[in-house]
Amino acid sequence: MDVKMNQRAAKADLAWLENPAVFSVNTIPPHSDHWFYEKECQALCQSEMPLKQSLNGRWLFHYAENPESRKEHFYEMDNSCDDFSSIQVPSHIQLEGYDYCHYTNKIYPWDGQEELLPPNISWKYNPVGSYVKYFELAENLKGKKIFLSFQGVETAFYVWLNGEFIGYAEDSFTPSEFDITEYIIEGTNKLCVEVYKRSSASWIEDQDFWRFSGIFREVYLYAVPELHIFDVFIKTKLNSDYKSGILEIDLQTKGNLKGSMSAKLLDSQNRTVAVLEHISTQPEMNLKIEVNQIQTWSAEEPYLYLLLLYCKDDSGNLIEVVPQKVGFRSFELRDKIMYLNGKRIVFKGVNRHEFSPSRGRAVTKKEMIWDIKFCKRNNINAVRTSHYPNQSEWYRLCDEYGIYLIDETNLESHGSWQRTDGTVPKWVVPGDLEEWRENVLSRANAMLQRDKNHPSILIWSCGNESYGGKDIYAMSQLFRQKDPGRLVHYEGVFWDRTYNETSDMESRMYAKPHEIEEYLLQDPQKPYISCEYMHAMGNSCGGMLKYTALEEKYPMYQGGFIWDYIDQVILREGKSGNNVFAYGGDFMDRPSDYNFCANGIVYADRTPSPKAQEVKFLYQNVKIMPDEKGVRIQNQNLFISTDHYIMECQVFRNGEPIYFTSGVVSVEPQKEQWIPIDYPHFNSEGEYVYRVSLHLREDTLWESKGYETAYGEYCCKTFSKEKVKQLENALPKVELIRGDGNYGIRSGDLSILFSVSEGGIVSIKKAGKELVSRAGKPVYWRASTDNDRGNSISFDAAQWGLASKYQKVTNFTVDTIGNCHQFSYTFLTPTNPGTLSKVIYTVDQTCNIRVQMKYFGKEGLTVLPLYGMEFKMVPDLKWFSWYGMGPDENYVDRSAGARLGKYEMRVMDNLSRYIVPQECGNRTGVRCAKVYDASGCGVEITMVKQPFELSVLPYSTVDLENAMHIEELPPVKNTYVRIAAKQMGVGGDDSWGAPVHPEYCISGEEDIEFEFMLSIIS
Repeated sequence: MDVKMNQRAAKADLAWLENPAVFSVNTIPPHSDHWFYEKECQALCQSEMPLKQSLNGRWLFHYAENPESRKEHFYEMDNSCDDFSSIQVPSHIQLEGYDYCHYTNKIYPWDGQEELLPPNISWKYNPVGSYVKYFELAENLKGKKIFLSFQGVETAFYVWLNGEFIGYAEDSFTPSEFDITEYIIEGTNKLCVEVYKRSSASWIEDQDFWRFSGIFREVYLYAVPELHIFDVFIKTKLNSDYKSGILEIDLQTKGNLKGSMSAKLLDSQNRTVAVLEHISTQPEMNLKIEVNQIQTWSAEEPYLYLLLLYCKDDSGNLIEVVPQKVGFRSFELRDKIMYLNGKRIVFKGVNRHEFSPSRGRAVTKKEMIWDIKFCKRNNINAVRTSHYPNQSEWYRLCDEYGIYLIDETNLESHGSWQRTDGTVPKWVVPGDLEEWRENVLSRANAMLQRDKNHPSILIWSCGNESYGGKDIYAMSQLFRQKDPGRLVHYEGVFWDRTYNETSDMESRMYAKPHEIEEYLLQDPQKPYISCEYMHAMGNSCGGMLKYTALEEKYPMYQGGFIWDYIDQVILREGKSGNNVFAYGGDFMDRPSDYNFCANGIVYADRTPSPKAQEVKFLYQNVKIMPDEKGVRIQNQNLFISTDHYIMECQVFRNGEPIYFTSGVVSVEPQKEQWIPIDYPHFNSEGEYVYRVSLHLREDTLWESKGYETAYGEYCCKTFSKEKVKQLENALPKVELIRGDGNYGIRSGDLSILFSVSEGGIVSIKKAGKELVSRAGKPVYWRASTDNDRGNSISFDAAQWGLASKYQKVTNFTVDTIGNCHQFSYTFLTPTNPGTLSKVIYTVDQTCNIRVQMKYFGKEGLTVLPLYGMEFKMVPDLKWFSWYGMGPDENYVDRSAGARLGKYEMRVMDNLSRYIVPQECGNRTGVRCAKVYDASGCGVEITMVKQPFELSVLPYSTVDLENAMHIEELPPVKNTYVRIAAKQMGVGGDDSWGAPVHPEYCISGEEDIEFEFMLSIIS
């Protein structure tokens, strides 16, 4: 319950920590997050509120491991707190040198440490942070009603001011505010806060995240004028034309009500749109303004009006001005489909934790803006605030930049119901339990009241992974009753259908594409979204195109939210003094889910991972399908035409640009159009790529003009092999040197050595430079990805790891055929059953080496992770270039966003920075590649019949598999060049069992043949 006490007589009671029915004491009711000013010019500028006094900064601090060892009377005025240390506010206690960082997913952090049932907590380990802040009240706040605002404290806290108990609050992620007017004194004030890491609230704050505590959001004082708008609720009601409607304003006012209200609506150019004058002030008011020629708000065009609300006294003097940004938009469920402003919406979303590697969840505005710009640049139009309300600033930015939001209540009790033994215990919380109902309703209401005026929020979410029950259903009803203009989301009804009406949409996590189709084909009653899909842990996001393909096929499939946005890993000092990233378990935290906190398409340091390339392409709002005569453009935007972009048309021959033109084309939203392009006729043989792309025509908030937002390409080939054959026959012979266990090839300053026992080329010397460290051999294995471990491929196909390492040569022959020398090796694998792989090297007169490989499939053999050849080269080969798919790493099930072209990079930069080293750096569709040193000396690999897959890394598969952190990788000693006929996809439906889709797997029972040319370059 929200307890109101006589504050002067009230005393803090530690029993509240274990009582879910007591979750706030003496807090004021939640209200909208609007700003207010005493002057109109300040309101128009909307700078920091003058009537606000920040208390951020250094606070005195004492840490105790449990309540018994805390400084019990530190809040008393005669307690000097001289023995306290200090801490930054806002911050997490655990990132300021106290306690320890602890990560766990669904299992409660005390699991196996203490036997507890809700709502009980540990009294042996429950860290207590005692905070003290001395301050003097700012002059412009004096003489007014004063409030103390905590924007976020985890997880429960008590407050004293000048020795007097002020109140108590829980709910880590919404504001807790107190009226402290009668407790402020002249001169120095002593504010004391006692923060507990664990309370009954910990049972319903079991999110998949780091278990921090402390004052981690802003703390401030604010004063209000004698007549004050306490709460504002803006409702935009559009007519059927979506061009006219009513702006409805619900107000709560407090203070001296002898005065009047007026309102003015301005457009984005500060031109007056509508005015209301001289309305008598009442405690509760409802104002309505008719508006015509409305420009609606959407993520595509986030048009915002400015509403100014004026409070005047009975003499007409201005007392207060409230500026409120307004986005006119309609969101509704009609005929089982969700519509925004009359158009079917598709969410191209991500789940986003608030996270910074150095500040945890105490993220800055700069980091928020980076996140939003990244989303906009990568065609992400929606964010689910997993799994709690974010800072208010985030919503203001989403309004301004244009991001659709699912705003999620701070509720998750995953560990109370999804047990490892599969049972659902009787003590699920909140369930149907009366003692928890007001608690969770308060959390839902606090979020709604604070955030209700943000047009970016389309959907309220009741929380995450908390099963079902009457309490959560009551939350959904609260949302509907208080705000019928939005829909309600809750995934948990999938697990407990008792209150199926809790959610307005069918929402599931990690359903496979075929499972989603099965739902959509059964005449369902609700539209479908994937509130979590594409688990982006490590090298993942394979097969995403199977999900996005559903968007056009089924109108009731309305998109999804990738899990998740950013790796939640912590920056700390490593053993050698350098900063390294740490994940769960690295702080000796147990139980832990280790690197399960690293699931982002963005690395923790806010640099994009290679997975973002696929996301950007598959989330394009404009689909582009070019060919040799023109381009088909499908504009899937809901509201904007393609004349917002410049269309660029390029033609490449063998990766080199040979033609360019550009212009503006106008395809209306939701329309498709064929546009002819008058390309020149190209006669030269080669491979041609026709690429058409769209680029911003003007600067935007999130990127400069010229930025590419969408592209498509078409490839056609014309080859001539006859000239190559004629050239080969005209060249002189090379010298073959026969030895005992080795055979040499020599031509000028080039020599090649084939070893009988080692099974391949053991030396390539060019002008005295050695290029090879060890013989190249067939490989069948890759360094296990997180998904490989999760779906047991690492176990089921483990014999292929042994095969790569322990295969043996069973036959070797040397033949001279015409002007060429041929070296043939047969390898036997130590698999069950055993099988053969054959490699034939044919050296022609130019010392080009044709490598032919054949794998002999055998019934009973498991899936192959890959099949190809790996060369262990000298470390001086630090650069590589390729003509193939790029620029970022790509795989057979994650290549839709890659484009055919010529690229180059450092070998070291090809190591993707996944928090646990694993398979990475692959490129599909490679036609030719070069690996070389600073002088340009190295090897060139060229396709013969089919493109190959390529990986060039400074570490071996074994190096990658043995390291649990990047800093554990050994010093670079070699360059590993892997040329593969095939590599299985990386998968990503989930990371704990979902297999790679069959079409992206490699059967161990079927034969595989491929070949490539190896040449020496200098």
